[in-house]
Amino acid sequence: MVSAHQERVAEFVATHDLDAPPAYRLLDAASELGELAKEVNESTDYGSNPEAVDIAADELGDTLFALLALADATDTDAEGALETAIEKYEDRLAERDTAASGE
Repeated sequence: MVSAHQERVAEFVATHDLDAPPAYRLLDAASELGELAKEVNESTDYGSNPEAVDIAADELGDTLFALLALADATDTDAEGALETAIEKYEDRLAERDTAASGE
């Protein structure tokens, strides 16, 4: 079942004629994530002060919007995908005490 947030993004995209193919949605998500990385780099003086991380909520929101729009463009249930990922990490932690893929 598609989450209310994903549905809201889909409705916004449709209402404002912002439909785009999945490839464009992926590029948009990567761009938004890049903006977050830039904020982290700048707020920490490029890692010199890691405790100073400052991420603007609106930038994180832009990234979430882009990811939910990508999920919708690919007919992916974002909430289901998240649940699958959490289960995968839980399994890894139970099996080998790390959530990392090991690759």
